Amino acid sequence: MSLPPAARIVVAVALGVVTVLVAVHLAMVFLHVAPANTVSKRYGSTVSDYINPEFEQNWKLFAPNPLQQNIAVHARAEVARPDGSTERTGWVDLTAMDTENIRGNPFPSHTDQNELRRAWDFFTGSHDAENRSTGLRGDLSEEYLRRIVMSRFGSELNGGEVRRVQVRSATTPVAPPPWSGESFGTETTYRVLPWWPVDRTDVPEGA
Repeated sequence: MSLPPAARIVVAVALGVVTVLVAVHLAMVFLHVAPANTVSKRYGSTVSDYINPEFEQNWKLFAPNPLQQNIAVHARAEVARPDGSTERTGWVDLTAMDTENIRGNPFPSHTDQNELRRAWDFFTGSHDAENRSTGLRGDLSEEYLRRIVMSRFGSELNGGEVRRVQVRSATTPVAPPPWSGESFGTETTYRVLPWWPVDRTDVPEGA
């Protein structure tokens, strides 16, 4: 049974639109992963905006040494109470909060998937093992991480005002498969950052 002329036109237009969209997508991905060239340099910002975060290309899964550890980011706060006393909260697993929001959600948000992880990568990439800044982006990475923590805690917590926050990472090795014969340790190691003073201006608007 042949389609009427109007339906044929609709199908042809739809097919043309899909073809164009697929071609644009493939071109964007190619420019993103290809070595730097004239086109990618000129339209780099446009390509990046299109690719990230939904179509981000992360090759660590296929690297010679794939990721073999889980890294969680924790934070705690020092709270000043109205009576003049202070309290330090326990460590809060911010990564676990994001994971809980992602689990079972067919459309998890970019914030839950990437914000905290990228902030920690940003910090470690601009600081040495002693948490000392190694470049101009060090202060920016600290501010970014601090504001993320404050967006989770808020300016007031447990009946007091948050005055300082502290961040740490918890790194736990992922056990290799039994057939590999590799020996491994399962102990979690921590990287603890200094206490950072904060105030209400560190809480992002709308948080």
